[in-house]
Amino acid sequence: MTVAPSATPQSSPGSVIRVSPEPGAAFDVVYERRGSGEPMLLLHGIGHHWQAWEPVFDALAASYEVTAIDLPGFGASQGLPPGHPYGVATMVPVLAQTARALGMDRPHVVGNSLGGLLALELGLHGHARSVTALSPAGFWNEPERRWAFGVLKALRLGAASMPEGLVRRLADTVAGRAALVGPIYHRPGRRAPEAVRAEVAALRGAVGYADTLAAGRSPEARFTGDITDVPVTVAWGDRDRLLLPRQGVRAKRALPDARLVRLPRCGHVPMNDDPALVARVALDTAARA
Repeated sequence: MTVAPSATPQSSPGSVIRVSPEPGAAFDVVYERRGSGEPMLLLHGIGHHWQAWEPVFDALAASYEVTAIDLPGFGASQGLPPGHPYGVATMVPVLAQTARALGMDRPHVVGNSLGGLLALELGLHGHARSVTALSPAGFWNEPERRWAFGVLKALRLGAASMPEGLVRRLADTVAGRAALVGPIYHRPGRRAPEAVRAEVAALRGAVGYADTLAAGRSPEARFTGDITDVPVTVAWGDRDRLLLPRQGVRAKRALPDARLVRLPRCGHVPMNDDPALVARVALDTAARA
C-alpha cells in the first residue's frame, strides 16, 4: 500500500491525500487539520463527515495537532476501489497508512460509532497511542444490531428521498431538525441549520453506506480483542437511542483495563450535545499516555 499526499499536512480545510491500497487502485481521502503538538486523529460514524467534530475541534486543537478525516466512502472522500470491502480487515490498514502519510506516528485516536470501533481496532493492532471510543459499534447483540441498522436504513432512505427544498425548510426549525437528526442527537435543536443540511447531504451522498452496513453483519464487526498497552476510554451517552447505553457494560467486560465513562444527557453523537464534556474525556485519555 502506498500513499502520496496531494497537499501538505498543514494546508487549508478540504485538503486531500491519495491512498493506494495496491498499484492501480487509488482513492482520495479528504481531511481537516488544526493545532500543534502530538498527533490526534478523529474518526466519524457511518453516514457522517469530518464536520461532526466541529463542536470539539478547536478545544482539542488547543493541545494537540488534530486531524479529522472523511472516512473512505463518506463525506467528500472517495469510495474504496472495486474489490476492497468496507470491513475492519480492510479499513484498519488503510487508516493506519493514511495516518502515516499525514505525518502522524501512532496518533491518539478518537472515534464515534463506526469510528469508535475503528479506533479500538487501531489501538488493538498497535496504531494508536491512546483510544477514546464514543458509543462505539461492535458491542451489540443481534436484536440490538437489527434495531440500529433499521434506524440507519430509515435515515438513509429519508435523506435520499427528501427534496432539497423540504430539507432546507425543516432544518430552519427546531422541530424540523429533530425530525432530520433526532435519532443521533439528544438535543438536535442545538445543531445549526446549515450543519443539519450538510449532514443530510453527506448521508445522501455516502457511497460506502450500503457496503459498510453489509460488512457490519459480519462477525468481524464485533470487537472481541483486549487493549492493555495504551490508555483506552469508552464513553457512552446515556440518551443514546441508536446503540443502547447497556452496550457500554459489555465494552467494559471486553476491555477490563479501559475506563468506562457515562455522558449525561448525550445522544449517539455526543460532540454536539456536550462539547466541553466530550473534549475533556478525550483530552484526559490522551494525557494518560
